[in-house]
Amino acid sequence: MGTVVLSGTVVLVVLGFGHPLYWLVAVAVLFLYVRYGLGAAEPSSSPAPGPAPAAAPTSYKAYRERRDLQAKWERRYRRERPLRHRSDESGK
Repeated sequence: MGTVVLSGTVVLVVLGFGHPLYWLVAVAVLFLYVRYGLGAAEPSSSPAPGPAPAAAPTSYKAYRERRDLQAKWERRYRRERPLRHRSDESGK
């Protein structure tokens, strides 16, 4: 992604010798890339908001606790949304 943005910026700068408006567009593209695109392109950036996948449990007790908690949430979901749960079951 970065290569495409940088090569596009170079093309806009070269075209800018005839039309200075292209220079402004090149600056805007670089600004938007640095502001919004640079972090999304790096896999080591901060994790996305929301529940993160948990690490594998290190013991059977940790596994059981996690499994029981997941079952609890699934029962609660089925209890609070019975129609949605039935449609999920029929789709399988």
